[in-house]
Amino acid sequence: MHRSMLAVLLVLLGGGGQDAWAQSSSSPAGLGIRRIELSPDAAQAAAEVVVSPGLSTVFIFDSEVSRESVALEGRERFTVLDAGLSTLRFVPSERISSGERLRLTVRFQDGAAPASATFILVAHPARSEALVEVYRRKRGAETYQEEVRQARLEAQQCREEIVRLRAERAAPDGLAGLISTGVLEWRGVEFLDVTRLVTQSPGGAVTKRRVYTYRAARRVAVALILAPVGDAQPWTAEGVTLRGKANEELKVLQVWQSGPVAPGSATQRVVVEAESATESPVGSYTLKLWDADGRRTITLGNIAFQ
Repeated sequence: MHRSMLAVLLVLLGGGGQDAWAQSSSSPAGLGIRRIELSPDAAQAAAEVVVSPGLSTVFIFDSEVSRESVALEGRERFTVLDAGLSTLRFVPSERISSGERLRLTVRFQDGAAPASATFILVAHPARSEALVEVYRRKRGAETYQEEVRQARLEAQQCREEIVRLRAERAAPDGLAGLISTGVLEWRGVEFLDVTRLVTQSPGGAVTKRRVYTYRAARRVAVALILAPVGDAQPWTAEGVTLRGKANEELKVLQVWQSGPVAPGSATQRVVVEAESATESPVGSYTLKLWDADGRRTITLGNIAFQ
């Protein structure tokens, strides 16, 4: 087996060496449906809603809104703003900065209290709340039933994740562990050097030197060799998404980094391990990583698996 293949296989099992820094990342693929109930009290605090560049967020109101009175702070940083009688859809552009907070205000047509609603849109590098339901009146029983259904689904997913983690902890180390858990199976790991194919968005916190992709029976991995940009502060990946062209996300299982990417230091390795819903991920993916405060990101496009 190729030496670099074996190294990544050991990394995926957590055997990165004494000088390695590791982080588990099991963030959900989406933030689900957000439900906001408005109080007649005018002093109600503005609810925060997470938005992200290139991702659509839709508000659905149970009352008709005045489309002419929709006020969106920083309108020039949105590529889409589409207001209907009871819906509002917008898409932030790349001009919006991570952590930026913009005010959105809508007014309702019927004159009942509350006459308006204000929300704070909080920019995140990769996550957004795709659907936000806003209620001025009492909610029906069906919406609470749907919340219960979603909570049960999330609980079931958590239980399945616990079962998977326990099975992996009970497995042996090394290649035997990969085989025993069914991650490797009999065809081994398929490897691809995609360095020349991968694109990097301008303004990243670090720069790529090499990019490799790996695919086993039930897992994929992206291995990066990263270098600092100028005299920027040390950079460590804290969050990651691996998203396809149709905005579908692979489930990220863990992120491993050999050390902070810092000026004057050697290049560092970052390995992202993910699980695919299908045996063979099709098409190209976009990998986005960000640091602890979400403001310094790196975005790599055209990532493919063999």
